[in-house]
Amino acid sequence: EGHRVEDICTPEALARNRALVLDFYDQRRAALRTVEPNPAHAALARLDRAWPGELLIVTQNVDDLHERAGARRLLHMHGELMSALCEACGAQAPYGGAMLDGTECGACGAQDMLRPDIVFFGEMPYAMDRIEQALGGADLFVSIGTSGAVYPAAGFVQGARHAGARTLELNLEPSAGSYHFHESRMGPASMLVPAWVEEILAS
Repeated sequence: EGHRVEDICTPEALARNRALVLDFYDQRRAALRTVEPNPAHAALARLDRAWPGELLIVTQNVDDLHERAGARRLLHMHGELMSALCEACGAQAPYGGAMLDGTECGACGAQDMLRPDIVFFGEMPYAMDRIEQALGGADLFVSIGTSGAVYPAAGFVQGARHAGARTLELNLEPSAGSYHFHESRMGPASMLVPAWVEEILAS
């Protein structure tokens, strides 16, 4: 992308060069409109609709592809590209426009105080209490397409396994934490996830 992470994805970067950060995410927001959900998104949405028991899809991705595929039992732990966060009052609201053009908070009226509702490096991920509660009560924990190198998400498998869950990794290649899983299946998510969902729903 031509940018260093520390220049576009930290609170310090936003304070130092707000225009650069807003423009970067404005471009990502515009690009997101050209992308469609893939078969893995569709399969998880199907599982969400069909599974009668408890289910929670936790994503580290900031796109809205799970929603567009139809998933509802969903948490964005790293925030959402199509959402804005007001630095003045803390309000969060859907946002699809260009922040660089100037913004006004719909909740408090503050001018040019909206930022992307993205969890920057050094900030606390969203909904950790709910995620940890789900991990503690899970029968099955499945990790899909992650490096297993970014915490706290990289530690989820250990939390789930400690609580007694069966653990499964679906990934293109073994993650940094592959050895924590009971089972690992390697391949593209667009093939592995639909096959796994079919298997789960058939059982």
